[in-house]
Amino acid sequence: MLLLVHEPKGVRERALALFAGKARRAIGLAGDPIIFITTSAELRSMNRQYRNKDEATDVLSFETTTASGKVVGELAISAEVAAANARQLGHSTETELRILILHGLLHLAGYDHETDNGEMRARETKLRMQLKLPVGLIERAHAPRPAHKANGAADSAPPRGRRR
Repeated sequence: MLLLVHEPKGVRERALALFAGKARRAIGLAGDPIIFITTSAELRSMNRQYRNKDEATDVLSFETTTASGKVVGELAISAEVAAANARQLGHSTETELRILILHGLLHLAGYDHETDNGEMRARETKLRMQLKLPVGLIERAHAPRPAHKANGAADSAPPRGRRR
């Protein structure tokens, strides 16, 4: 279920919901997560409450297992961070939201790029290609960046939020 608490301009709710279902099936996630697209202020509040980090982030995942063993959960995604990343990376906000949904769903499936020796990165890369998405979050975080442009100005890196 997809809930647009904050509706980004040019984002089609139905298209995102269909993508989320396709990504969930590609990952093999049995449960049906709830996905909130909300504000950076809300993500900052959740990040502070659940992770003791007083900053906005792009995506947070909250995993729950039912009595039958199905993994279900919730994703909270900042529409504002997604829009800023999309502008900086040269693609649409809807595309960035798809990247964030894929990343969050992988966390709900039990992957953790901070501790899994590259398993989540490999899975995200494979799924990103299968789902026809541009470079993913983990790849961005690990991509080599040139120190300077030809004119001597330093490159700016895409904003990186803390994820779980």
